[in-house]
Amino acid sequence: MEIKIINKSSNPLPKYQTELSAGMDLYANLAEIITLKSLERKLIPTGLFLELPAGFEAQIRPRSGLAIKTGITVLNSPGTIDADYRGEVGVILVNLSTDDFQINNGDRIAQMVIAKHENPSWIEVENLNETARGEGGFGSTKK
Repeated sequence: MEIKIINKSSNPLPKYQTELSAGMDLYANLAEIITLKSLERKLIPTGLFLELPAGFEAQIRPRSGLAIKTGITVLNSPGTIDADYRGEVGVILVNLSTDDFQINNGDRIAQMVIAKHENPSWIEVENLNETARGEGGFGSTKK
């Protein structure tokens, strides 16, 4: 699959860090350092603009190492970049730690997964097929 991309940053294009990675790293595109205070959130620009094929989305997800080591994660996760969006890809980061966190230009701040999706047609009915689980949810399968 080929995806058209404009890179207005000085950072590399999104890339996989290992051969079997599902997500590509995204980099902060900043003119100056941003400090995220405890519980603060900010939209971090990437300098990237995408043209995704119809039937695909880009999912923006946290980097697990950043989350466990520093408490920095992505809000609205996974964030969705729709195929018809042409604006800059931004990442909503939040600091869930008690310490300030500095974001520098070029820092790896999130990962992006390209995913296929379907656009269903709804069929309104009066009843749904029965299952063993039924209406049980939110931990109902726990024994």
